[in-house]
Parts: sequence; C-alpha cells; structure tokens
Amino acid sequence: MTILIRGGTVVNADRVFRADVLCDGDKIIAVAENLAAPAGATVIDAGGQYVMPGGIDTHTHMNLPFMGTVTQDDFYTGTAAGLAGGTTTIMDFVIPAPQQNLIEAYHQWRGWAQKAAADYTFHVAITWWDDSVHRDMGTLVREHGVNSFKHFMAYKNAIMADDETLVKSFRRSLELGAIPTVHAENGELVYQLQQDLLKQGLTGPSSHPLSRPPAVEAEAANRAIAIANVLNTPVYIVHVSCAESLEAITRARAHGQRVYGEALAGHLVIDDSVYQSPDLEFAAGHVMSPPFRSKQHQTALWQGLQGGNLHTTATDHCTFCAAQKAAGKDDFTKIPNGCGGVEDRMSVVWDAGVNAGLLTPSEFVKVTSTNAAQIFNMYPRKGVIAAGADADVVVWDPEGSRTISARTQHARGGFNVFEGRTVRGIPSATVAAGKVVFQNGTLMAVEGAGRHIDRPAFKAASAR
Repeated sequence: MTILIRGGTVVNADRVFRADVLCDGDKIIAVAENLAAPAGATVIDAGGQYVMPGGIDTHTHMNLPFMGTVTQDDFYTGTAAGLAGGTTTIMDFVIPAPQQNLIEAYHQWRGWAQKAAADYTFHVAITWWDDSVHRDMGTLVREHGVNSFKHFMAYKNAIMADDETLVKSFRRSLELGAIPTVHAENGELVYQLQQDLLKQGLTGPSSHPLSRPPAVEAEAANRAIAIANVLNTPVYIVHVSCAESLEAITRARAHGQRVYGEALAGHLVIDDSVYQSPDLEFAAGHVMSPPFRSKQHQTALWQGLQGGNLHTTATDHCTFCAAQKAAGKDDFTKIPNGCGGVEDRMSVVWDAGVNAGLLTPSEFVKVTSTNAAQIFNMYPRKGVIAAGADADVVVWDPEGSRTISARTQHARGGFNVFEGRTVRGIPSATVAAGKVVFQNGTLMAVEGAGRHIDRPAFKAASAR
C-alpha cells in the first residue's frame, strides 16, 4: 500500500516543519514539501494538523496472568485500542513464574502475542536466579531481540527479586549490553504495612495507598540506583509516581549516572482522592501499584518531564473487570492491581501537557515516542518521521476533542480511570506498518498484523 499524508506539519523530537509524508509498504520513503501522489496511492489530508511518529507505550500487560486471574485485554484488543489512540508499538512484559525457565516463558508470551494488531516487543522479568537464568539471558539477547530485563522489587512471596538477584542480573545485563528496568517499591515494607492495616480491620481499597507510601517507593528507587552505580550499568525506573523517587533519579543524573525514568499518564492527572470514594467498585478500579498520589506529586512528575529527568510516558495497561476486582472486597491485598489507558495516553498527555503549556509539541513527541525508541534501541526505525523509518504515523488534530468513557472505549474491562475527562487533541488517522488502521473514529485493526520488534544489544553498554 502507498499512502501520501499531505498538507500537515511534521513534528519530530528535534524540530517542527511543513512537509508531506510518503509511505510505501511498511516504510516512510520521502518527507518533503509538495510530494506528488503516485498512481493508486491513498491520500490523507492532514491540513491544519500535525504529523507525528506513532506512539510507543513502554509499559503494558496484555493477557497477563496475575493474582489468580488474567487481564481482560489480550494482545489483539489491547493493541487495537492503542491504535485508536495513536500508539503503534507496545512494550509488554514476559513474567516467568518463580523457577520457570525464561525461554519457555518467552515463547509462551510470543504465542499469546501472535494476535497483536500493532507492533510489540518484550521486556523479560527476572523473578528468580540460578545458572540457567544467567545462560538464558544471553540467549534472549543474542537470538530473540531482547535488550531489557525487568525486576520487581515488590510482590513478596511471588515475583519479587531480592538484592542478590538484582546484583547478579544487573551485572549480567551489563555484560550483554542490555538495560535493567525496575519496579521500585520495597516489597518487605509493603508486606508488613499491609499486615498492619489488615490487623486494624482496615480492609478496604482506601488502605491500598497507605500500604505503599512514597517513602516505600523512594527507598527502592535509591537502592536500585545505588546498585546500578556500583556496577556501572544504566537503569530504567518504571512508573515513577512520587517526588521522592524523581529526586533520586535527578540527583543520580546530576552526578553523571545513566538513570532513566518513566511516568504513567494516570499518575500525571489522577490523585489519591479516588481511594476515598464510598463506591468501593470505583475505588477498587483505581487500585494499581504504585498507587495514585496527591497533587503535589503530579506537579513534580510534570517538572520531571519538563526538566528531562523523566523520559517516557506509559500506561501500565493492565485491565481487570469489576468481578475480578471484587476478589478483594474483604481484603484490599487481594484486589488485582492494574488499570487501563493504552487508548488514552497520548490524548491525556497532550491535553494536560501541551494544551496547558507544560510541553511543546516536540517535547510531547520525545516523551510519547522518540525517547522510548532511543533508550530501548529501536531508533531510527521507530520514533521519528524520516525516510527509512517504519511507516508508523499518527495524524494529530490539535482541535479535535472527545470525552473519554468506558462506554465508548475499545479496550476491555468496563472501567476507565479517565472516565468523563474531555481531551482536546486526538488522532484523526493512525498508520501502522504502512496501513491505515484508524481514521475519523473508525478502527480498522487487523488481528495478527502486528510484528515482533527485535531490539539489538547496546555494544558499548559500559559507556552508557
């Protein structure tokens, strides 16, 4: 398929300029003014609109088995929802069970992802350690295009990585030219605080944020950064939610350490008052980890994005329905952790960021696409409008608007943490791998059209 996107303003991370964009097959082949439309080409009128690289969501969980249940969105419904919101690539997680072989788990997730409608790639979690894990990390990097490994510092008695595992995995990542990523919460503290709250009879969802205060996140972030510093490896902190964690990242970066931070769209605009709702289904619908924080932390996260100490935006898309969340009706620790957002991230960040004067359009592209592509070695295949890049393009209408609702979303789960929020700035068209998959409100996603994206190792890892 040949597509000409005509009359728009191209927004890349480094500059904004007037140009047409010509796509042939799955690649962009020309970016210039006044391009002629080849015979038979599909022409998209982008007049008065921006033309930007497709979004990259660095943190999703499709088809995830978790806390005794499985997320509502599989790889088709989740990626299709992303396409409707302008996200053309997701970074999901292979999470082996304790003692499960890494390669076995990786192939399990690859099988589930065969139905993806958009491109996908995987971080692989290190949930335990022995010599086979050391070996399999090498196989994943060299043979399967994996260059990032995830470490949960939370979820005691399940998938939590202790300090020994962190040190050994970080060191192995450095040897392989891969980047360690961490979920930073002190799992032992969380567990003890949960038990204290339950003993006091505080069993509802309002106890969830009390069991995971900012200090619990900050301690783990500082510990992960310290370990990375000693071993001279880069480290990427997922879903940074509080000012204290951001301070740890900022301090390390000021001393030249390679630390990267990710912010979730939800943490940027939703505050912890949601847990005080008398509607327990509503409160439980917002249970995720780390939890939503007070408004002062939102302000800090925006400053982190503006100042370049937070680098990416994501969603931690992990959808559970009300019946699944009800498993914790008498014990908040049994509420499956997770919220949606893959369909809404780009509009929420544009509306709350660009429209509010906190981000420029180019900075928006950085934190929704380009930085992710660069940090995880997909650039310039992804994250830029340029000849030779993948034909993943979003035509962005800065004046278009919609009101977010679970009733109209494409994602499953029947709940939306952004419910009722009207956003200005929406995709009018999404092109993924050279095909129009969303246009003027109509989703044309194709099950199985998504491709696995191999991410090469960083050859000079020790210098990063």
